[in-house]
Amino acid sequence: LTLLLVVTVVSCQQNTPRDKDISILKDKADSIATLSQNVLLQNVAGAIQKGGTEYAVDFCQVEAIPITDSLSKEVQMYIQRITDKNRNPKNNLKTKTDRSIFDEFKRKTELSDTLLTQNEQYVYYKRINLAMPTCMKCHGNPTTDIEEKTLQKINTSYPNDKAVGYKLNDLRGLWKIKIDKIN
Repeated sequence: LTLLLVVTVVSCQQNTPRDKDISILKDKADSIATLSQNVLLQNVAGAIQKGGTEYAVDFCQVEAIPITDSLSKEVQMYIQRITDKNRNPKNNLKTKTDRSIFDEFKRKTELSDTLLTQNEQYVYYKRINLAMPTCMKCHGNPTTDIEEKTLQKINTSYPNDKAVGYKLNDLRGLWKIKIDKIN
């Protein structure tokens, strides 16, 4: 019985990541979220520069998720943006855990990220705030921030859009990154 207890304790300790390992995981996931954010923002800025915000709506509808998927393949981790006020239905909160985590981020404005253990994965969430005035041109107040033609394009491309009415620095969504556990 004592031997069984020792083996159980040792095996549990080996499967439990140490604080240093958790810190390394969070740093890695944070850098991937930051990279993803930067790549997406650069592409959206390029689309706005090329054809204005109306063009950027089309660009985002066609390219935003493929850009994220491409980054997922590159880093070999699942990367997704999630929100309670989605424009693209694929970015909606789909699980109870996602909803719970999102609600926690809404309540705690100082919360910047969190790392959870789920089944055989770590799941990292990082806050996405609308931090640039340019964001308001597609996500701000429909009557004061968004140009009429852009709003028409949003309503045509996304008939069930919920991603407007934000103010600068509001919580827009979360990056969600899944990292497989290595045994």
